[in-house]
Amino acid sequence: MVVHRHKRLRGRAAEVVLAAGVTLAVTATSGCAGGGTSDDRSPAEAASVVRGAADALARTGSARARTAMEMATGGTRVTIRGEGGVDFKRRMGQLLVLLPADVKGEDEHRPITELLVPGALYMKNRGAGVPADKWVRVDTTTLADGNLVTGGATDPLIAAELLRAAQEVTYVGETEVAGTKVRHYRGTTDIGRAAVSASAEMRGALAAAAKGFSKDTVPFDAYLDEEGRLRKVRHRFTYVNNGVIDVSSTTLLYGFGTPVTVVLPASRDIYAGKIAD
Repeated sequence: MVVHRHKRLRGRAAEVVLAAGVTLAVTATSGCAGGGTSDDRSPAEAASVVRGAADALARTGSARARTAMEMATGGTRVTIRGEGGVDFKRRMGQLLVLLPADVKGEDEHRPITELLVPGALYMKNRGAGVPADKWVRVDTTTLADGNLVTGGATDPLIAAELLRAAQEVTYVGETEVAGTKVRHYRGTTDIGRAAVSASAEMRGALAAAAKGFSKDTVPFDAYLDEEGRLRKVRHRFTYVNNGVIDVSSTTLLYGFGTPVTVVLPASRDIYAGKIAD
């Protein structure tokens, strides 16, 4: 595995997100418009197909999404799961993130609702001193990882945008994802280059991540259907926060065209008080 050093997150915003994601794991101790052809088996064509996946999703409009973020540190492995929907045209999404039962030492606890919009992450049921009826807002352009890791789920919009800088891509072969025939590609992406190539709405978070990681290279496995749409993508990060944390972040997309409605909270519903550690 390629090792990626990450700067330690600092400040209130980092504490908020870390508590919802990585810190919880620690405390747990061609542009092708359509589908690919036989030509996509060549490295150049394979890279072109993968780089066009984000545009194919934008043309599709929306999709349901499932996420899984598996973190391993000090012999402990924790998986945080999410489910929701993404509007790729409006660049908005909503996930219900379920924390493992043993993370807080409790049998059950309420899932965290996350609203994903360009440059911001809203969280409800954040806990740790935040009133149950209030939201916490985090500026993702100020996070050292651009919310690639620390929110407990990689934003599906960002996950797709990362592929715009795909390189060293190889065609692995045909397989199935959730009963759909897909083409499997493997390669690496570069966060800094992705920030330059990304859609305008997504550049801020990726630019922050490019500054936060000392090495920008991220290995991935991507699975595209016959229309060039991303059905599944897995990114592998190595994150440094009070020790080395290996992270495997998987996004599964399905139910294309399903309407997705994201309603942002009113300013009076956003918590502005102190966040407990």
